[in-house]
Amino acid sequence: MNITSTRSLWLLIAAASAALALASILLTEWLALQPCHLCIFQRLLYMLMAPLALFAALTPGLARRISGALTALAAAGGAATATYQTWLQAQPAGSVSCIGPDMGPIERLVEWLGMQLPSLFMATGFCEDQALVILGLSLAQWALVCFLLALLLSLWLLVRSRGEPR
Repeated sequence: MNITSTRSLWLLIAAASAALALASILLTEWLALQPCHLCIFQRLLYMLMAPLALFAALTPGLARRISGALTALAAAGGAATATYQTWLQAQPAGSVSCIGPDMGPIERLVEWLGMQLPSLFMATGFCEDQALVILGLSLAQWALVCFLLALLLSLWLLVRSRGEPR
């Protein structure tokens, strides 16, 4: 694969991640949605993926492979988080909740971020609620699709770049 098309695909992942993070923020504000800890964590992962993929687009060799691998790792974490949230939403109402007596590392991180910058990271909703459904899919399901696409494209780009000079 030539360097131009590789760069373009990393830029696509960066732009899509930035757009999804921005869409998450705007939808929350415009529709008065109550994002949960998992929603905020997924937003954070999109915000992390954007500069990582941009760095992969702008650097050659080993630096590209490292930032690309970190992009893929963030996308895998997002896919896992969105899968768990999708599972929570599929359970009968009132049977499960993401809010428990003890906060896990994701909840603690989101709570800390929410205290630092509430307009971006304040979690006020429940993970099992489907606040918005678009074309039959919840926002968690759409996030799962987007994270999986970014993961697959990142992995494909990493495999294709194995022959590039270091």
